[in-house]
Amino acid sequence: MRLRLSCRVTWPAFELACEADWPLQGVTALFGESGSGKTTLLRVIAGLHRDPRTRLSFGEECWQDGRRFRPVDQRGLGWVSQQGDLFPHLSVRGNLDFAFQRRRGRKGPETYSVIHSLGLEDLLDRLPAQLSGGQRQRVALGRALLAAPKLLLLDEPLASLDAAGKAELLPALERLRLEADCPVLYVSHSPDEVARLADRLVLLEQGRILGEGETVPMLCRLDLPLAEREDAEALLEATVTGSLPGEGLSELALPGGTLWVTQTALTPGSHVRVRLLARDISLALQEPRECSILNRLPAVIREIGEAKRGQVTLRLDCAGQQVLSRITERSRRELGLAPGMRVVALVKGVAVLA
Repeated sequence: MRLRLSCRVTWPAFELACEADWPLQGVTALFGESGSGKTTLLRVIAGLHRDPRTRLSFGEECWQDGRRFRPVDQRGLGWVSQQGDLFPHLSVRGNLDFAFQRRRGRKGPETYSVIHSLGLEDLLDRLPAQLSGGQRQRVALGRALLAAPKLLLLDEPLASLDAAGKAELLPALERLRLEADCPVLYVSHSPDEVARLADRLVLLEQGRILGEGETVPMLCRLDLPLAEREDAEALLEATVTGSLPGEGLSELALPGGTLWVTQTALTPGSHVRVRLLARDISLALQEPRECSILNRLPAVIREIGEAKRGQVTLRLDCAGQQVLSRITERSRRELGLAPGMRVVALVKGVAVLA
């Protein structure tokens, strides 16, 4: 399924101008700082902003061009906003039933499966005012799924939640990434959310698309602002192979090496995304003999970014997976680091986010 879009939204202090042709499968994140145009773009796709210059199609369906405009309620969308926007006079069960009744013959998940997947069994008779923020968002997500959408739109669903609410909703969103029958567009300004949830990434800045593609290589592109952020990171795909409960460690296998991380609850054989912050990766020319750092990954330097504020970011190849390392320019110079060199990436076990 592809979404093709050409739009220009002009306001006194802001302009959104985008040309897009996206293969929608899994979760596509619209990522950028506040004011970059993420929510405006989502509203254009939803049909909440109508402009005669917009051209928009989803698969074989034309949703908007200079002559035609398909209303929001005829696009087959599911929507979850920052606040959830549940019907306050209906119970949780009533909100879910309302969505199920409006699916208009489209095939979708059964109510019981959504209730079970999102852990809503004990909430069905409550009103929205009796729910926590995380509970409201889980109900809003369930309601969106029960509408059997062709496309699910999530507009920063974690933004209004405290740490407990985010911890409650994130696992549900991670399951959604693996189980959803429809593509998802996910708006966020949080790199943590993007790393955990997104299969593809669209980077926006000041109303323009700077780049788009699969999330893993996008995070490691040195020509994009993502790699310049303080929290710049890379993603590795790994498999849980075992644990040392007495030492609080789990073992992860990845191509070309092993990672020891702070113990995870995942069972052996489970696949996991590992997040490595660039600032947590040091480099050595050879493996140190006596060192407290558990993880030592052979790597090849593929690219070195421009030095800024005395620091430099390097893109490494670790057995086919890309990693970022941020070190001082002085360290780079003293080690004589250059593209093509073989190095050892040193990563503390407590620094690995799985």
